[in-house]
Amino acid sequence: MLDPRKLHLLRELAQRGTITAVAEAANFTPSAVSQQLSALEREAGLPLLERTGRTVTLTPAARVLVTHARAVLEELERATAALAAMSGGPGGPLRIGAFPSAARVLLPRALAELGKAHPALEPMVSEIDPADVSAALRAGELDVALVHEYDFVPPVVDPGICAEPLFEETMFLTGRPSIREARDDPWIMSKPGTFCHTMAIRACQAAGFEPRVRHHVDDFDTVLAFAAAGQGVALVPELAAQAPPPGVRLTPLALSRRTLVAFRKGYGEHPAIRAAVAAFQEALTTP
Repeated sequence: MLDPRKLHLLRELAQRGTITAVAEAANFTPSAVSQQLSALEREAGLPLLERTGRTVTLTPAARVLVTHARAVLEELERATAALAAMSGGPGGPLRIGAFPSAARVLLPRALAELGKAHPALEPMVSEIDPADVSAALRAGELDVALVHEYDFVPPVVDPGICAEPLFEETMFLTGRPSIREARDDPWIMSKPGTFCHTMAIRACQAAGFEPRVRHHVDDFDTVLAFAAAGQGVALVPELAAQAPPPGVRLTPLALSRRTLVAFRKGYGEHPAIRAAVAAFQEALTTP
């Protein structure tokens, strides 16, 4: 019988690429991960890893097993959700991930709604960049998360994660009537590696130029404060642009940011997840 815990490690190896990365995510030592994967090979009766020095690659048998592992782990999530639905209302810890502007604007109302509707739930919020959410969900560090995707940035597709659309918002440019007219300005952007940074770079490239980035700032309140101080131009989403500092002119663009609710595949019908989604939706209609 194949052990689901070992299948989880194999799936993570396929996703993360190295035993060291899997060990960090699973809070194991690399040696422990290697031992578990060696045990899985014995259970499977076929070689699963090809070892060359310090690197490993998946064998054809391992790639087949990863496909089945995803299905098995999804069914286990579905079974957990079904049992939770039979045990009464949602309760216990609910680990929520959110990007900063959603955490500041949307989550306070959503948490208040959750507290009224489901007092037995214990929401625990962690601020996280959407680029890191899939790994945190697969590792069980989060149960549900608010993520976003932008025009010019292809959505991240993770076979172990589902996402439901929540809302869409307009992007705004500070200080100029169009991106093209900001070609000679210094820019304020998020750190490289974030979706927001990638979107801003590609929006400038689509307008025909490479931006001159002066500041790397992730917090949009700080971005707007820098813009008010004449430190450059920036792209900010509607959620963060509701109360700009005096003197900051905002131009709406034909660009969008979409916010989604993400969770592990098979886990979407868990009562706590449905309660969280309902609270997020209710927060959008609460002034």
